[in-house]
Amino acid sequence: MSRPRIDASHDPALRSWVEGAQDHAQFPIQNLPYGVFAPPGEAARAGAAIGDCILDLRAAAAAGALPADAVPALRGDSLNELFALAPAARAALRLALSRLLSDEACAAAARPWLHRADDCALQLPMRIGDYTDFYAGIHHAENVGRLFRPDRPLLANYKHLPIGYHGRASSVRASGAPVRRPHGQWLAAADAEPEFGPSRRLDFELELGVWIGRGNRLGEPVPIAEAHAHIAGLCLLNDWSARDLQAWEYQPLGPFLGKSFLTTVSPWVVTAEALAPFAVAAPARPAGDPAPLPYLDDPGDRSHGGYAIELEVALRTARMRRDDAPAQTLTRTAAARLYWTAAQMIAHHTSNGCNLQPGDLLGSGTVSGPGEDECGSLLERSRGGRQPLTLANGELRSFLEDGDEVSLNATARAPGYVPIGFGECRGRVVTDSDKA
Repeated sequence: MSRPRIDASHDPALRSWVEGAQDHAQFPIQNLPYGVFAPPGEAARAGAAIGDCILDLRAAAAAGALPADAVPALRGDSLNELFALAPAARAALRLALSRLLSDEACAAAARPWLHRADDCALQLPMRIGDYTDFYAGIHHAENVGRLFRPDRPLLANYKHLPIGYHGRASSVRASGAPVRRPHGQWLAAADAEPEFGPSRRLDFELELGVWIGRGNRLGEPVPIAEAHAHIAGLCLLNDWSARDLQAWEYQPLGPFLGKSFLTTVSPWVVTAEALAPFAVAAPARPAGDPAPLPYLDDPGDRSHGGYAIELEVALRTARMRRDDAPAQTLTRTAAARLYWTAAQMIAHHTSNGCNLQPGDLLGSGTVSGPGEDECGSLLERSRGGRQPLTLANGELRSFLEDGDEVSLNATARAPGYVPIGFGECRGRVVTDSDKA
């Protein structure tokens, strides 16, 4: 059985002695996501979020408060070794942390290992070897396809395999990194020759990120029934896109400079173990859609391959900040809108023998829905820029302008369980002259 199980750490009645953790909107004790943080003036190390605090996992391990199997994996400044542990070892670590943070008898010893999150710098949780971005959101694929191919929005292969491309791992950054408007070539509709300059059609893309834990050897595909054992956890992912650069360059080999300038992820990894109560049936395929080929089909994935995760995108413009106005929610959608599951992505990715490694990152592709307020990008919402969106303060947006700040947020919910959050995935568009 490759899927994590529900255990005592998910008990909705569980309480933490950490002040502020009770009923925390993002990080109650039922969550315990992992990340990499640096206290003021100190080196980076692994931590677990609990309420508004971070538990120093290295310090807890050094004091003998955590399972011995996990101690060597907590000595570095990334989570790669931790997530390379066997699923049983990761589950044991989570249970130990749950007991440590809920047992009043542990409070006196553990309090020195807590840091205020606001005082710490959050970093990328993994050393990313490779990054692959998929296109698993069928509503996004249809919305974008209609802009360019009204009579045939989906290409013939879409419903047969999870489409993906090899992204640029070096430009993945943690939430808060500035979004510098990229330069590149584009071809305006009325022009015969391309121009070079800053992108005029900068966009966001609402995605989930899948962190790989255990890898596979080169030449040895991962069967879909075992794929969930390779998922370390999930995060939020913003695949920033320069639509004008993308449109000019993507044929014949796919995305390049229109995508590679920056990808932002939320810094906390919500673990596969924490998400066990939120596993739901994979979205049912509409009548008439082809059944997945056998290597992409598994009864367990059909019954529990999806996630009950609600997703949001909010925009706060420079004018909103000057007026002390709150961000405006642009999008509300759900992970259930994805056509392909994370296990199907892994099974297909490795089906040719490609080897995944601990710390590899997979993007889900833009998560959109059928409604106008479920669009996971401005390209869809503005109909390719032809129908600008009117914000509550009267501003218009077809694409992002300098000073715009985009925030992605997500919450996993299921009846009978405490909701858990993912933390923020945020970025603000700046120019070369800005000091971000």
